[in-house]
Amino acid sequence: MFSPRTTVSSVRRQQQQPRTPVRRSVTAANSSLMFSQRRTPLSARATPTRSHAVSETLGYYVQSFGSSLPVKVMEALTMADAEDQISVKVSESGWAWMVSGDQLIIWKICQTAVAKLSVCKELQLPDTDYDFTADLIAVTSPAPLETAAVASISVLAVTPEGAARFWPSLAQEGNYSETDVDLGDLCNFVVSVRGGSFVLSSVRSRLLRASPDSSGKLQCRALQQGQGVLSGIGRRVSSLFGILSQSSSDSLHSVVWLEDSGTFYSLTSSRISKWEVDEQWEQQVFSWDAQRALQESITDAIWGSESNYEEMREGVNVAYLDMKMSQSGLVVLAAAWHPSDSPCLAYYCLITLQDQGASISDHFNVEVTKFNPPFQSEEALQAARLLLPWSPGLTAFIYQPELVFACSTGTSRATLPDEKIAFNNAGDGIRGGGCCAGLPVFFSQNSGLVAVVARETASILPETMEDSLCSSLAAAPEVSVMETPGRAETVAQEDKAKLLKAAFLQFCCNDLVGAQTLTDELFPADEGAELDSAVICIDLDLIDDYPVSDPRWAESVPDESAAFPLTSLIILHQLEDKMKAHGCFMDFLLQVGLLDRLSQVTVHAAPMATRLLLCEHAEKLQAAMVLKSHHSKHGELVNRAIGAALQRSNTSVPSGLTAADVFFREVSQISSVFEGLLEEEERSLRDCPADSPQWANAVLIVNNIIKDALQAAGQYRESKASVYRAPENGSAEPEFIPWTGSVRGVIARQHQIILRSVYPHADSELRGLLCEQLVALLDIYLGGYVAQLSSLQHQRHPVAQQERYNSLELEYSQRRSELLTPLLELGQHQWVAALAEKYCDFDILVQMCEQTDNQSRLQHYMSKFADQNFADFLFRWYMEKGKRGKLLSQPAAQHQQLSGFLQAHQHLSWLHHIHVHDYPSAHRTLHSQADAETRYFVKKKTLLALSKLTALASDLPDDQIDKQVEDIVEQERFLLHQETLPRQLLEDKQQSLDTMPLLTALNLIQLYICDDNRRANEYDFKKALDLLEYIDKQDDVDIEALKCEIFARALQRDDWSAADGNDDPLEAAQDSIFVKVLLKLLQEGVPLQTYLPDVKDLLELEELGRLRTKPYFEFMLRANYEHYLQAPV
Repeated sequence: MFSPRTTVSSVRRQQQQPRTPVRRSVTAANSSLMFSQRRTPLSARATPTRSHAVSETLGYYVQSFGSSLPVKVMEALTMADAEDQISVKVSESGWAWMVSGDQLIIWKICQTAVAKLSVCKELQLPDTDYDFTADLIAVTSPAPLETAAVASISVLAVTPEGAARFWPSLAQEGNYSETDVDLGDLCNFVVSVRGGSFVLSSVRSRLLRASPDSSGKLQCRALQQGQGVLSGIGRRVSSLFGILSQSSSDSLHSVVWLEDSGTFYSLTSSRISKWEVDEQWEQQVFSWDAQRALQESITDAIWGSESNYEEMREGVNVAYLDMKMSQSGLVVLAAAWHPSDSPCLAYYCLITLQDQGASISDHFNVEVTKFNPPFQSEEALQAARLLLPWSPGLTAFIYQPELVFACSTGTSRATLPDEKIAFNNAGDGIRGGGCCAGLPVFFSQNSGLVAVVARETASILPETMEDSLCSSLAAAPEVSVMETPGRAETVAQEDKAKLLKAAFLQFCCNDLVGAQTLTDELFPADEGAELDSAVICIDLDLIDDYPVSDPRWAESVPDESAAFPLTSLIILHQLEDKMKAHGCFMDFLLQVGLLDRLSQVTVHAAPMATRLLLCEHAEKLQAAMVLKSHHSKHGELVNRAIGAALQRSNTSVPSGLTAADVFFREVSQISSVFEGLLEEEERSLRDCPADSPQWANAVLIVNNIIKDALQAAGQYRESKASVYRAPENGSAEPEFIPWTGSVRGVIARQHQIILRSVYPHADSELRGLLCEQLVALLDIYLGGYVAQLSSLQHQRHPVAQQERYNSLELEYSQRRSELLTPLLELGQHQWVAALAEKYCDFDILVQMCEQTDNQSRLQHYMSKFADQNFADFLFRWYMEKGKRGKLLSQPAAQHQQLSGFLQAHQHLSWLHHIHVHDYPSAHRTLHSQADAETRYFVKKKTLLALSKLTALASDLPDDQIDKQVEDIVEQERFLLHQETLPRQLLEDKQQSLDTMPLLTALNLIQLYICDDNRRANEYDFKKALDLLEYIDKQDDVDIEALKCEIFARALQRDDWSAADGNDDPLEAAQDSIFVKVLLKLLQEGVPLQTYLPDVKDLLELEELGRLRTKPYFEFMLRANYEHYLQAPV
């Protein structure tokens, strides 16, 4: 990587001597499952043969790839005329297609020697006046193409003129639809993207997105241009950000689609553009001016050493030919020539660019290859294409119809020499290609599918590892693929691990077939636990490997040392090599089909997914590299912490080695240093005076070390999540506890040290630094909990895991509050908000907004966290804190949410209804509350009064209002009987209307007629009689008997002895309460004949037993009965 004007000189054209390979070859079980090495001379036959020989090159040989070609492909090649153009494309998914005339043949490349299950379909292409190429064909499926059923695969073919033919199912060759697509000029590329849609491009850089509708007809629209955050700004301003409209004169030369990231790139004669593509939409991210950025660097790299460079630079021409993405970055193939050169040569260059997300980095690498044929024409240059295997992305393959040129991309020192492999025998030629199984695969006219494979000396392992790896396998038992299956089953577990290492080495030497065969025999499909143990054993050995080439370690390396020894003497380089080897090992597991078979292992007495443990190993490598960089800067402090860690683990330091040598060798124990760092920090705080300028330096350093190491681990986990992701249909995985979670105690302890010991004595600047570092540590702490909870959410037995999830969530909430509350109390609102928002601590957010009286921020959170019911949380918080005024004073935007919340709190919802002038709802709520109120008299009376007022204030129809008010008035009439209870009676009963419960009609009757109502008069007894109508029939009360009791109680209230001897019974009783009650009934029009109980029933009551013995009382009672029963109403 370099700045374009400073370091390109290192790749100027000069003849380099090819490096002589010095690595030892490793023999292993041979097989022909994928490749067969070619041993006979190049054939001149027009029909492909599988016995094609290897070209004599130093670093590569050519192998047949896959099984023999399908019969239909062979027939098409045989029947093709000499002038017929044949075009082939090989997909990474293992599918290939060939265009020959108006024939399209699509087949699945079979990975066995005999294509017993090979799929091959022939389709008829639409007519065209131009040559049809394989780039105008796209294949897609809802499922990954590697495993998709034939019936689910769709095919689109577009002629250069724009006639599109779409097959919804490859299984039905005769079922297709046709659409004419207007691209404005000739179509040159068709690519399948997400959502079952396609991107069509034209020679003049016009891009269309095409999606089949339900009938199969294509619906097309222009690909969105400049729809990012800078859309709509002027051209001059947008050029500053790398988004420019496409020039109408630009020719499009290449497109790249990355399925995993949903990214689409295009390369024109002057620009590189990028889109993010989803199932329904796309958005242009940038359009980078490649010509302006690259031309000068390419020119300088080729002609910069010429004496007349300044004169020559103006005449240089650069053509951009192709573009591919690899692990090393985005690689552009370009050719440069100067017409005045004699001879005029075309210099092919590879430019490796880094996509930074929103733009291309200004730092890029220009590699001038040794491929510099005579310049013929710019059109001839366009025949060159680029193949670039994704991993490791160090070697590129430039191919033309008659040759393949293998060369370095210039991004690594460890590469093979540039090689030219000719395909120019009679009738032969390259008709297309692609990358498959991580290898460059070409379609040769004479030989069919062939792969250009580096010789075994060109291992993809770091150079320092392979020799010792070979020697470490010398003791491994030999297992031949020709032996019976039972042979491998008896291999000891330790030997299986060694043999798996051997398979890994074969893979690193590009012998995928040998590696696949050995792993298939070692681990049949029904084996599980042994595979997981062997894989973890190898990877653990890898990250904890010994640098055996370091003479200081000579006495310390055990005989059973791991199989990946390092020869670098620099610790950081050793760690980098270990990381690269781990990446190779993961690629090996994926390619041989072991990765998806991994299950789980036991770690610290708990189950853990094997893939996640592999990821943990890589994370620790990342953390170790960061820690080593800090060790170089703060050696004294880190060395003391390392020494403490080794002492705790009882690890001795051999003579001649340093503690750092021993510690960084065992990467799996890297986290043990954090406790030592805290001990050194506390010692420094004790020993250094608080007023010293250097007092808190140790704290800042330790914070940075822990933060950087753990962040590097976390970033690796996030960026490589797809590599370690569980298969979709895999078995349930155990709870995932990130290894960074093991340092929770360290972070919690650091939290206390900072806030209790350092923060109170720090100035404002130091406080700011401490809080920034602490928040980063807390982010790591809380993120570990989130990952752990997320793993429980994905369990397939939710009932069994719910208790564990609830327990962990409660623990997480408590720890989160304990960590954030002190920062809130210190007024660090900015940092508290950042963490509380990220980890959804709504309690902290509400407290912060209440402390700062920031209502606008509360409203922002209601919108931001609407899908997580932040509003409901806030409303409950107000309820619990008794802040009902704030609850009911929400802005209009929250009224709907508040109404929904208050449905469960009707004692408050009517206030909200009144606040928003919704009087009908207020009336209904109050009326419902009043009907439901059976405990408190005053509350029921108040609710009824408010209900009546809101009904009168509402806009309900008059008849409804009258009906509602009438009902309320009737209830108020009943309550009036309780409200008018005699004061003397209430005082004697020690009751108050403000606090007494709501009484039933029966209760009120008993109070009105009881003896305690000493001052009872005709009004009290009349109220008792009125209350009879309020007695519910369901109460099972004898109304007539109760009426008799009321009249009897009224008769008892008077002294009838004074009337003895009076010959006028009417006059004698006229002042009695009984007679006054009768008069009131008559006044109200009550028919006494039917209302009064029978006089016999009345006289038989026990209450009148004493009076019944007096003849005059009976005479007077009967006389009054006779009189008043005959009295007119």
